[in-house]
Amino acid sequence: MADPAASAPSSESLEVIRKFAETYAQRTGTYFCSDSGVTAVVLEGLARHKDQLGAALCPCRHYEDKEAEVAQAFWNCPCVPMRERHECHCMLFLTEDNAFRCDKQTISMDEIKSSISG
Repeated sequence: MADPAASAPSSESLEVIRKFAETYAQRTGTYFCSDSGVTAVVLEGLARHKDQLGAALCPCRHYEDKEAEVAQAFWNCPCVPMRERHECHCMLFLTEDNAFRCDKQTISMDEIKSSISG
């Protein structure tokens, strides 16, 4: 989850990641989590990594060396498990049979900001 000590991502990166997530969900027939706070925190983490590392590294895992992980690209979103098996550890992209999914493939910047500001 989000590290309160870490700097907030830029608005530009957050918007890029938001648009990417919406497009990817629509293209893959996946949906966001029924708890929009989960979706918002994951998007914030992806945007923060985009700002800090130049890539949307999965924010829900621990890495000894984030730069090395970015270079390997396995955990860059969409990660290999998501691309190959539609398995999203972060619960950002959920398949239709997942009990935690909602029917939404979009999220507004207002929803994101309201979830991450609290």
